[in-house]
Order: sequence, then structure tokens, then C-alpha cells
Amino acid sequence: MGWGFTNKELHIIMISTKNLNIWKLLWQLICYKPKLYIIDSCFWILIIGLPALPGLVIREFFDRLTDKAQFGFSPLALIVLFMALNLAHIGVIFAGRITKTQHRFIMRSLLQHNLLYGLFKNHTAQPMVFNKDAEKTISQGEIISYFRDDAEQIENNLALLSQILGEGISAVFCLVILFTINVKMTLFIFLPLVGIIVIIQRAETRIKQYRQASRQATEKVTGILGEIFGSVQAIKVAGAEKNVLAYFRTLNDQRRQMMIKDSLFNAIINSAFHNTEYLGIGIILLLASQLMQSDVGKLTVGDFAVFVYNVCFVTGFFTSLGNFRALYKHTEVSFERMASLLSGVSVNSLVAANRLFLNDLNGRKKPLPLVIQPLRNQRDSLQLLKVSNLTYYYPGTNQGITDVSFEIQRGSLTVITGQIGCGKTTLLRVLLGLLPKQSGEIYWNRKMVEDPANFFIPPLSAYTPQIPQLFSYSLQENILLGLSKDDNDIATALKMAVFEQDLATMNEGLETLVGSKGVRLSGGQIQRVAAARMFVRQPELLVFDDLSSALDVETELALWSRIFVDSTKPEQNNWTPTCLVVSHRRSVLRRADQVIVLKAGRVYAQGKFDEI
Repeated sequence: MGWGFTNKELHIIMISTKNLNIWKLLWQLICYKPKLYIIDSCFWILIIGLPALPGLVIREFFDRLTDKAQFGFSPLALIVLFMALNLAHIGVIFAGRITKTQHRFIMRSLLQHNLLYGLFKNHTAQPMVFNKDAEKTISQGEIISYFRDDAEQIENNLALLSQILGEGISAVFCLVILFTINVKMTLFIFLPLVGIIVIIQRAETRIKQYRQASRQATEKVTGILGEIFGSVQAIKVAGAEKNVLAYFRTLNDQRRQMMIKDSLFNAIINSAFHNTEYLGIGIILLLASQLMQSDVGKLTVGDFAVFVYNVCFVTGFFTSLGNFRALYKHTEVSFERMASLLSGVSVNSLVAANRLFLNDLNGRKKPLPLVIQPLRNQRDSLQLLKVSNLTYYYPGTNQGITDVSFEIQRGSLTVITGQIGCGKTTLLRVLLGLLPKQSGEIYWNRKMVEDPANFFIPPLSAYTPQIPQLFSYSLQENILLGLSKDDNDIATALKMAVFEQDLATMNEGLETLVGSKGVRLSGGQIQRVAAARMFVRQPELLVFDDLSSALDVETELALWSRIFVDSTKPEQNNWTPTCLVVSHRRSVLRRADQVIVLKAGRVYAQGKFDEI
């Protein structure tokens, strides 16, 4: 196993986000909960500082034995005092663990919350790109590494900051004691610091490179795991189990090699720190032995004992500084990786103060805020949706849509049809802002829509893709997604989605758990639950991408009938939905007010079904 990197490895690991002010980011995290940080630091001052006090007791004890004691304590009293200080130290450690655990958990939760929120700001359906120059995209499984490993790394750095503060104050206290004993010997304590600084300066670039390589290797392993678990059926049908497992083992071997390099190099650095520290202590002890034998600056046995006892606290602080500098480079890698995911979003958003709904110390859950849908403004009610010369091509290809234009009237049903690959789904996604349009305009009531991704959302629009996404929760939670609606609204939405008979067969009703991605439901049930999710929000524009793909003819006809008949009843608040649908079924095409036929990404024909 070599220590060098290939050109390809160096090209990958040197990809990073430049000009990150790590100290500023860490400071903003500290300022999120400053009281917790101060309390945590105070505990560390006590945890590190209390052990320094027994050194004074030790000096008095040995001086008492040699009749050079400054105070009149008996040996038994000194032993009792020594035990009391150590018991207090144990108590402080237990109390400090509570605040430290809480502080660490909150810091990690804030980072994970902000990273997820930043990803949600990317409304497009484009794959997440780690680096545009390298054209490296990130899968769902790979993102686990960012939320788990990188957030934990930054959390560790913050925890060490409070520890360094405590150790620094204790080191100053010990230095004062040591200077009162012998100035010359104390100055030699700074020898290890010089060695540690030299080691860090020589090794910090390599520290960062090995950490980047190990993180990327871990990312690949979590990525392939996500792909395997999400495609078990496809792998078994293709009989590719052996090939997939062989590839998984290859990635694991690569990760093992990178992790060994990273861990071994860190172990070497830590060993160098400690050996430098012990070498400095050895030199100091040799000097102390000379002073104890000479008459000039002679040390008592108690002075020597307290000097040896306290010198470890000072040199230990220097070692911690070296470890912190190495950890800082690791944290720099983690911030750069997380920032690389937030395309178009400031890296400062990672450490922005946000409300976290965490359990308190007694385990009580904080109530989550209800999602309140914005009220529909009468002026925004859809009267006319106009699409003019809409164009989009997938990167590096000539596939997409070209100069697509059409109009949709309020309360109408518009069906987009055409052969597979003609651009039907692409058209819907570009219209809704899930893909960035390259040219063309979209008008809502003759007013141009500047930002489709943020405009086409409830209560103005709702969308169900070809493969709807359900979560591992109950039916009701999948329909509402946090929205505040009463039982009547849910029942009405389920009826419009032709789901009431299915619900009657479920023993737990709306509390029925649907399983991962709705695995306990059929394909048609999944699509109708997704449709109910749209109906309960009563948007102006309903967009369906091939709703009929998993529905039988009768169920689909009943669904369209309920949309256009039941939605006009008074109990529906005169909701008049407008539908834009991808479908191939003749029953739907005949019912449509307008049919748009696409061919090779262009409008081939347009009008009534009987006319085209």
C-alpha cells in the first residue's frame, strides 16, 4: 500500500469550495446556543482545572515529610483533602457530560436541518452535482455520508473548542505555579510546542488530502448501498447478484485502503505529538535533577513533585492544540463537502439559526407547527394559462422540447399525448419549474411567471408524477404532509380519488401504515393516494403525469367524473379545478377539451380529439 496518490485521485480530492471562513462558520454555530457553549466550557475548565489543585496538596505532603512544609496540615488531613478534590472532579465530570451531550446533539441537529433545508431550496428535478467541472453527481445513498459523517466531524470540532478553552485556562494556572517554582525550567516547557508547530506545518496538506479521499470512498459505499436496497427486485430479476456484490466488495476494498491511510497517518501525527511532549518532559526532568543537586535554585522534594505533576497539564495543552489543528483541517473538508451540495445557496446557511423541534431533557416532545396553506387570492384564480415557445434540452443532447405553445382555459381538461420519448414528461417539468426553461414564456392570467418553481405550488398548482412518492407513515400523514385539514376535507379528497372503498377494507383506516414507498399498497392505490393529496389542497391547476398507467378504465372514468362534477358542489366552496394531463387512453382523450400531440419534442397536432 503506497502513500502517494495517482493523478486521478489528486484531481478528485483537490476539488473543494474555496475561500471558506471556517472560524466564522464555527463562531456562528457557537452563537446559536451561547449559554450551552459557555456552560460546557465552564465544566471543561473545572474538569481540567480541578486535577491541577491536588498538585499543591502533593507538594505540601512531601514537604511535610521532609520538614519543609509551609502549612501546618497533618498528613491525614492532606490525604482527606486530596480525596475530596478527586471526588469533586468525578462529580463535575458526570454533570458536564449532560450539558456536553446536549450541546453536541443540538449542533449536529442544526447542521443537518440546515443542509436538508438547503437541498429543499433546489426545486429542480436535476441531479445534485458535487462539482460541475468534474461532472460528479450525488445519489441519495451518497448523501447519507454528508448528513452523518461530515455533520459529526464539525460537531467534534466544536466540542474540542470548549475543551481547548478549558485546557488553556488550566494551563495558564499551572504555568503561574511553575514560574513561581523555577523560571528557567518553566521556559523549557515550550520546547514541545515548537516541535508540534513544525509537525503540523509539514503535515496539514496531507491530513486534508487523506481525509477527503476517505470521505469520498465512504460516500461511494453508502451510495451503492442505497442503490442496492432500492433495486433489489431488478437485481434479482436480472440475476446480477454476484456482479453487484463483487462491485460492492471492490468499493469496500477501496474504502478500507483510504480509511487505513487516513487513520494510520492520524495515528502517526498523534504519536509524534505525544513523543514530542514526552521528550520535552524528559529534558525538563534532567534539568530538575541538576537543580536539586546544586545549591543554586535548589528545589525541594515537594517543588519537584508539584512541578512534575503540573508540567503534564501544560504540555498536554500543547498536544491538544496540535490535535485541534489536525481536526480543523478535517472540519475544513467537511464544510467544503457540505457547501458543495448547496448549489446557489450561501454556505452561511449551514450555520444559520433555525428553530429545532427537539425533545427537552425530560424527553417531552415539542409540538410541531402546523403547515397552513396560503389563502387563495381571488385575483390569482386561474382564468387563462398561456405557454409560449417553451424550450429545454437535456445537457449534452438534442433531446427535450422545442417551441411548445398552447393555452388552457379555466375549468378545462387538456391532455398531452404522443409516443414514448416525445417529451411529455419533460414539458410538464419545464412548465412547473422542475427543469429550467432555456427559452419561452409562461403567463398566468396574462401575467408572466418569472419563477415557475416557486409559483406552481398549492394553492395555485399541484402535481402528481408518473411514480408518486409515499413515505413510511400512515395514509393520513401521506395525504396531509403536515397540512391542517379536518376529517371532512380528507374524506372528500379520498372520495374524489375513488379511494373510499379501498379505505373501507383497511382495518386501521386512515392510520394504516403504507410501508416504505407505499409498498403495502398497489400501484393504483399509490396513484390515488397521491391524487387525494392534491385534491385536499384544492389547487387551481391539477397536473397529472400519466395517472392512468396503474388504473383500470372504470376507476379512471369515475375519477374524472368526480373531479369535474363533484368539485362544483357548494360544499366544495365552488372549487373549479383546471386539469393538465398526460394520457394515452381514448376515454380520456375524448373527454378532453383540448388534445396536444407531441412528436420529437414539438407540437405535432392540437385541438379536439375528433378533429386531429
